[in-house]
Amino acid sequence: MTAATGADVAQAADPAIQQPGQRHSLFDDLQGLVTGTLFVAIGVVLLRHAGLMTGGTAGIALVLNHATGWRFGTLFFVINLPFYALAWHRLGTRFTLKTFAAVALLSVLSEALPGWLELGHVAPGFAAVGGGLLAGAGFIILFRHKASLGGLNVLVLWLQDRFGWRAGMVQMAIDCSILLCALPWLDWRRGLLSIVGAVAMNFALAVNHKPGRYTAF
Repeated sequence: MTAATGADVAQAADPAIQQPGQRHSLFDDLQGLVTGTLFVAIGVVLLRHAGLMTGGTAGIALVLNHATGWRFGTLFFVINLPFYALAWHRLGTRFTLKTFAAVALLSVLSEALPGWLELGHVAPGFAAVGGGLLAGAGFIILFRHKASLGGLNVLVLWLQDRFGWRAGMVQMAIDCSILLCALPWLDWRRGLLSIVGAVAMNFALAVNHKPGRYTAF
């Protein structure tokens, strides 16, 4: 009788750690892409409705949306295009194709949701925390199906896979830097709440998406 290894014990204790070779089915990935992207889109709608910003390429697109008046969906899609090369060379074809599909879907949803979801009063503090956590949950779903929303997601996931750096912590530092750049378009209260939203989103990522905790692909 052989002794159990640390990996065996971890797998027995944590059902989220998948057995080697266990793959998501096509249906699993499709529902993951739709659900994760929808969560992020609703989170972004809450933030935009309260006049708040977010980080990442979505944050860059929101800054440009405020500065130029161009459509968020179009800006978000175009900004992500240069990052596909990194995804293709470092994270593989499957990841890149699923990420491209998720980005395209988010671009469509971000424009369609205001017509489907009519919001009244939303307290900015709730929008920051609720929208941030909802977007974070959406990112976790996408990451666990080996997809992302492009841009900086690709970079932080590669850094996590390559060096073990926590994706949520790296993304949080980048997002806060982007939001500091967005301050000219925000009053101090909305700027502060935007940073709270970024911290909430990346807190969800840092706590729930750790290297080695989920290996299905």
